[in-house]
Amino acid sequence: MGLFSSLFSSKPDYPPLDPASPASQRIHEVDAQLAELASKVNETLEVVPAEHAAYVFIGKPPKKFGLAWIHDGKVSGLNTLVEEHGVTPAQINQMLEELRQAYQKCMDAARFTTEVEGHNLVVNPSDKLEHDVHEIIEKIIH
Repeated sequence: MGLFSSLFSSKPDYPPLDPASPASQRIHEVDAQLAELASKVNETLEVVPAEHAAYVFIGKPPKKFGLAWIHDGKVSGLNTLVEEHGVTPAQINQMLEELRQAYQKCMDAARFTTEVEGHNLVVNPSDKLEHDVHEIIEKIIH
């Protein structure tokens, strides 16, 4: 079974994240929130670490995915934009398309794995993707 599970597994095998790396240090700042999110979601989480924050692609980007972000000690998501900022479904769809394009531009970025409180996460420490996601979110809430 091990042979077949590795042949047909859809999860890529990324190297472990260096615990001394800046990305690891940034993830450590939000590890409680990441663990909380991971315990609620039964899909792959790909974390894009940011300064005192993190953006989390949920699912299988760039095709089918959601997005959450961690800032100021709390987890927010697309529902937050609707509830707190009055963002419309059309604006959410546009935002998802922009996020898809940003993700696709960084498809070649190195990815790693890490574990946070028993949850395996994919880490994408791309500065470009972090910047683009930040800009997309800021544009829609301001």
